[in-house]
Amino acid sequence: MDMNEIKEIFFQECEEQLAELESGLLKLNDGDRDPETVNAVFRAVHSIKGGAGAFGLDDLVAFAHVFETTLDCVRSNKLEPSQDVLKVMLKSADVLADLTNAARDGGSVDESRSRGLVKELEALANGELPSPSASAEAPAPKTAAKVAPAAPAPTPKPTDDSGFQPVPFSFDDFSGEDDAGGMPTYEVIFKPRYELYSKGNDATLLLRDLSRLGEMTIYCNTDDLPGLEELDPEGAYFFWNVTIKTDKGEDAIRTVFEFAEWDCELTVKPVEEARADATSNDELPMVPVPFDLSILDETGAMEEVSASDARETAAAVAAAETASNVTQMVAARAEKKESAAAAAAAASAAAQNNAAGAGQTIRVDLDRVDRLINLVGELVINQAMLSQSVIENDTTGTSSINMGLEELQQLTREIQDSVMAIRAQPVKPVFQRMSRIVREIADMTGKSIRLITEGENTEVDKTVIDKLAEPLTHMIRNAVDHGIETPEKRAAAGKNTEGTVRLTAKHRSGRILIELADDGAGINREKVRQKAIDNDLIPADSNLSDEEIDNLIFLPGFSTADKISDISGRGVGMDVVKRSIQALGGRINITSKPGHGSVFTMSLPLTLAVLDGMVVTVAGQTLVVPLTAIVETLQPEAAAIHSFGANHRLISIRNSFCPLVDVGRILNFRATQANPVEGVALLVESEGGGQRALMVDAIQGQRQVVIKSLEANYTHVPGIAAATILGDGRVALILDVDAVVGASRGQSLKAEMSLAAVG
Repeated sequence: MDMNEIKEIFFQECEEQLAELESGLLKLNDGDRDPETVNAVFRAVHSIKGGAGAFGLDDLVAFAHVFETTLDCVRSNKLEPSQDVLKVMLKSADVLADLTNAARDGGSVDESRSRGLVKELEALANGELPSPSASAEAPAPKTAAKVAPAAPAPTPKPTDDSGFQPVPFSFDDFSGEDDAGGMPTYEVIFKPRYELYSKGNDATLLLRDLSRLGEMTIYCNTDDLPGLEELDPEGAYFFWNVTIKTDKGEDAIRTVFEFAEWDCELTVKPVEEARADATSNDELPMVPVPFDLSILDETGAMEEVSASDARETAAAVAAAETASNVTQMVAARAEKKESAAAAAAAASAAAQNNAAGAGQTIRVDLDRVDRLINLVGELVINQAMLSQSVIENDTTGTSSINMGLEELQQLTREIQDSVMAIRAQPVKPVFQRMSRIVREIADMTGKSIRLITEGENTEVDKTVIDKLAEPLTHMIRNAVDHGIETPEKRAAAGKNTEGTVRLTAKHRSGRILIELADDGAGINREKVRQKAIDNDLIPADSNLSDEEIDNLIFLPGFSTADKISDISGRGVGMDVVKRSIQALGGRINITSKPGHGSVFTMSLPLTLAVLDGMVVTVAGQTLVVPLTAIVETLQPEAAAIHSFGANHRLISIRNSFCPLVDVGRILNFRATQANPVEGVALLVESEGGGQRALMVDAIQGQRQVVIKSLEANYTHVPGIAAATILGDGRVALILDVDAVVGASRGQSLKAEMSLAAVG
């Protein structure tokens, strides 16, 4: 593993740490005061800082250092995490993410913003609470001038002439100064286990980090050291007894060992308490062996050590062998002087896995997963072709081949489901990204807005998640800028001055529903209609329903903004949302109540790879209707068919009437309407369109089909969502149910729709 691979692992870990950081801060913002939440937030920043130091990312280390110091004040109950304090910390988390992205991808960050936040963090660490209107761009409070700013974390200097440089676990805020007598003294007993060395940690490096806290005396206990003939080169036989004078407190001492605490026995006590315990237990005084931290050079080799006792010599040799074994465990990294970075990355990964208690996972390149899914898709197609061929040539239906094919079909389905589950991921990362957008737009508009997320662990195919960010971003910006009123207007309307945006995800009928709701003013339909007329988007004499007026905001070039700003006004946004959702095979609709807010509902497929569908015949053409849209199928009777107007028909279903839609006529497969009695009706449900009965000629059967993009391989065809390959090798089109239902209500499918487009 070379340095580039190690660095890539570090940045992958950073993404997880940043997500954990924002999640924890949002919990604190909601009133969670669990100490473990505070510790998780602190560990996230500390881990990023430690790894960044290993790779020389000075800007990232410096900012994380100040951020970490302020979080430590919260952790030690010196700073109350109020709403104003957490506002600063959430902005700091955003800047930390920007610095991480800049370190990984190049580029720069807004230095004025980061400098402003550094001043605010330093002020918080020194007990100066922010004013409610404080922001990252605002100058620091005047009282901050009396406080010496915290220095950026320096790059660790070699501690001896050999050029040795320890792993930068970044305890640079501890200077180790002892400027007064009577400083608290602690006794530390540190006993590593074998696992500590197997994970690439080095006891010597941990002890050197400990020495930065203050004046330290250290002894190596060799009581457990066996004879050379019984020595296990990979064993752990020593433990260290340390006496340290420091004003940093017991927590700071334990923090040094936090990445190794699962792989060692650690005792930290004030020296008076430790001595009292030893006296009460009648322990014999220990005769320690002095241990010099400078005995290791850069490659872990032992300098010459004089000893008057053979046992001390054996201890020194064993210590050298242990250091050598650790070096070997990180392979060729020691030769390239990369052991420091590797150890930091390994320690960070190990700590996070243990802390989270997560199951075993592996990182796999997404291209490999996509390749596997494509191959399984081809397997499904070939299995369908094989089944079709056997059915056509075997009329008995009871042969052993048929039985084998049924088992093959079941196994293929299970393989397909398992492979799709590999690519399924929770929507949490996308939802967390929206928190930052809400904060930024709220600051720009001077509004107070709270984002509430629900269903973050709802899983969906990664290809869908990757394409969700853009439409959600536009919708969030629209809700904050246009939907939520200013605090003054909300107060005048009798509302809470803090607006609420709620983002929800849930599964329903084999699809994922994502709702974005706000408690703002709702859609001003008269203003929307007039803007559409002024922009020549609709005729002035148009007679539109409330629903049709609401949907005008999805037209290209439409905007209700009175002037162009950094946020809106150019008429680009909601039309992009609709196109993006439709490209995913989804649909979006709006419900709005003036004075109470709006709800945008997106319905998306769980995956873009496969679907369960009903294969039907319409005017000689084979179509696939998504099974999730079908409520039931029925054979119409003449008595149940009723004419309505000149060209519309209704079908009576259990004492209620439902519009009958001739799919062949809508898609221009035929020039005249078919006789409903001679066909089959599919009762379907669509977003915003209610129930409709789709008229088809016949049903061939129900199958799982592999989705093939029609736009990528041909062009967009109105009324058609995608295509697939059937068992006989023919191409079948997948019906866009919502588009067909919309066309039945008077919305055009475009004149260019013809048989040639679907043949």
